[in-house]
Amino acid sequence: MSISSGRSLFLILSAAAGLGACDTFPGTVKSGPTAAPAQVVAQVRPAPRLQTGDKAKIVVFGEDKLTGEHDIDPRGRIAMPLIGSIQAAGMTAKELERAVESRLKSAQILRAPEVTVSISTFRPFYVLGEVEKPGEYKYQNSLNVMSAAAVAGGFTYRASKSRVLIQRAGEKGFTEYVLTPDVPIYPGDLISVPERYF
Repeated sequence: MSISSGRSLFLILSAAAGLGACDTFPGTVKSGPTAAPAQVVAQVRPAPRLQTGDKAKIVVFGEDKLTGEHDIDPRGRIAMPLIGSIQAAGMTAKELERAVESRLKSAQILRAPEVTVSISTFRPFYVLGEVEKPGEYKYQNSLNVMSAAAVAGGFTYRASKSRVLIQRAGEKGFTEYVLTPDVPIYPGDLISVPERYF
């Protein structure tokens, strides 16, 4: 073997060893002990945000007079005893908890208030198009587009099995999604199931 060919072989072996030490090749998934499980790739479902038409249950521990259910009015606000009106639309339950606690402190009503908020009634969602029973339906937690279609009686034989159109609350138009159980449905969503292409 010549010196030049021996040097080439050394460079090739060195390069292979270096690649083995790298975390990943381009376009591949890490397989070492620090690699995340495949299911972690799924999107985290954001907490629903309160909007007009929802009803929030607010519990102030030890204060029965401040505890109760409150409708989100057309202005997006709730009215509570002693502290008045609070903007609630656009907030998650946790954000509203902090807002109520802050108001109770700033109004010097309670020194260390403990507040919990849960959404007791959501706005309905709507299903149109190629389902057996189009209409308005009561929202349930952790709803996805497939379960929403099932609530509406299932797909018709003309329905597309590959895509769906959804208009979220506050959006002006529909957005097209691939029809999979990974597509979440939120309160107030308008779902339109189109016809499939024959």
